[in-house]
Amino acid sequence: MDTYYSLLGISTDATAEAIEIAYQRQCERYSTERVAALDSEFRRIAEARTADLGHAYAVLNDPQRRRDYDASLGIGPAVSRPPNRAGLSRREIGGVVGGALAGIMVIAVVWLLVGRTAQPTLPPVAELRRPSPAFSLPGLDGTTIRLDDYRGKVVLINFWGTWCEPCKDETPALQEAYQKLRDQGLVIIGIDLRGQERGGADGLTDVRAFVERYGVTYPIALDVSGDTARAFQIYPIPTSYFIDQTGMIRYVRVSALTTQEVEALFTRLQQEASALR
Repeated sequence: MDTYYSLLGISTDATAEAIEIAYQRQCERYSTERVAALDSEFRRIAEARTADLGHAYAVLNDPQRRRDYDASLGIGPAVSRPPNRAGLSRREIGGVVGGALAGIMVIAVVWLLVGRTAQPTLPPVAELRRPSPAFSLPGLDGTTIRLDDYRGKVVLINFWGTWCEPCKDETPALQEAYQKLRDQGLVIIGIDLRGQERGGADGLTDVRAFVERYGVTYPIALDVSGDTARAFQIYPIPTSYFIDQTGMIRYVRVSALTTQEVEALFTRLQQEASALR
């Protein structure tokens, strides 16, 4: 689940100073100057994320609002509530029961009318249809990872880094999705922003430790120069791209994914491909 903390890339016990620094850093990633050269779809994503960041900062920077928000997440003291009365009157009980029955009837009617035919909604993603940049990157295991080798399958490309707090929350979900769906045609390629890790052997040690910690078995590629990240026009991480069987970028997610969201997007692309056969 995305929270204001994961949006800013901080822990739930972050200090006010850390919140301020994280907010400024995230805003810089989405600054007008940085996104001016991007296409309209990516600018729209950047504008939406900037608004979300502002809302998150406004809540976390206010001590009372932050306490209330933490309580809603179950990570802080519960917000005090007015004491309940000892019981309900007979009239109130009747009203509650009647309202509940009316609600059930409405739900039943809606289900009968549209429930069986409604298409499941997609997770919040940007929908595109354009060719994916090709890449050939060194793999963490010493092999070379090429996107073209996976043509004919649905490929989820996930940009990440060991320092990224939302990436730590997302990686177990990606691994679970990979284990569940790889035999059905899902490929996940995790692209580490190697140029932003520690230099030399220490950086590789960090990447390997991250992969081992979360039991990652999908391929991990190393974007040493940053050219692949620039080709995909990414700024924040985690960012994920869903590429269909023909090599077209179809969905972009600029935040952490859940296992269920990966499955929903993968299923949609599989269904589309089946309909064209």
